Amino acid sequence: MKKITRFTIIVLTLISFLAGCTKRTTFEKENINSDIINHYAQFSFEIFSKLNEEDSDKNVIISPLSISCALSMALQGAGTTTKDSMMKTLKYEEMQLEDINTTYMHILDYLEKADNKIKLDINNSIWIRKGKGIKEEFINVNKDVFKAYVTELDFSDENATTQINQWVADSTNNKIKQIIQPPIAPNTAMYLINAIYFKGEWTDKFDKRDTFAAKFYSGNGETREVMMMSKKDEIEYGEGDDFKVVRLPYGEEKVSMYCILPAENIPINDFIKELDSNKWEEIKNSVYARKDLYLNIPRFKIEYGIKNLNNCLIAMGMEEAFLQDKADFS
Repeated sequence: MKKITRFTIIVLTLISFLAGCTKRTTFEKENINSDIINHYAQFSFEIFSKLNEEDSDKNVIISPLSISCALSMALQGAGTTTKDSMMKTLKYEEMQLEDINTTYMHILDYLEKADNKIKLDINNSIWIRKGKGIKEEFINVNKDVFKAYVTELDFSDENATTQINQWVADSTNNKIKQIIQPPIAPNTAMYLINAIYFKGEWTDKFDKRDTFAAKFYSGNGETREVMMMSKKDEIEYGEGDDFKVVRLPYGEEKVSMYCILPAENIPINDFIKELDSNKWEEIKNSVYARKDLYLNIPRFKIEYGIKNLNNCLIAMGMEEAFLQDKADFS
């Protein structure tokens, strides 16, 4: 499917509450380090931009929270220059691992109770090859901070992949049924897995009766007919020199989707390349409620796919972690 470059839904899951809880007092109330959140946002946009470069002709959806959780769990076992390069890639430079862990612990606690009208499950797990000696300190910190389910498995058993895939299916309400194909490679010592499941209804829903067929103009100049969701209401809207944006809240409005439309003369890939935490603040700060606003959005469906992040993370400075003869996960 060609990327529709006149419209993109940038669903970044920027730690979901960033949309609704951006004031420092809110962070302090939840014991969340706002500086670490800001660095996390930098990582989120950089990895999104890098992945978009790799798949510039495709639609891209990622959860930086998933990626960051899994890498931060692995970080607990990294040492020397491997740890340094991972800290740099994750934008944790000049921070203490203890502070990072404390922030993650409070983030995950907060998200569990963020909004009573949505379902947001964040699950982590560690699967260890049976007989592989793993330091208790590594296990304990991942249990305490990331609430990780930890178990040993005989990776040579044909049922090992079934057990791991079943955990993922259970953690995603059966939306993702398989992520590991058997057999497990003999040099695989451990799997660290994050699974996020989100289900929520928009606070103000679109009426199905207002959906209509309309022309849609893609970035390559093609025109095609799509089904357009539509409504006229009080809607949170913002704009800048190079974008228009609407905020569509879910449930109790603690979690939101931001739909961003770049200016007509700006290709979406160019816009994404310049998208960073500062731009994100500009976008969010431009939004306020407007009465009698007409909103048309193409009807869309999001599906799960598999993407290897190695090249992207290497490009961001994490190469040593992928080198078998140099990586230090002692």
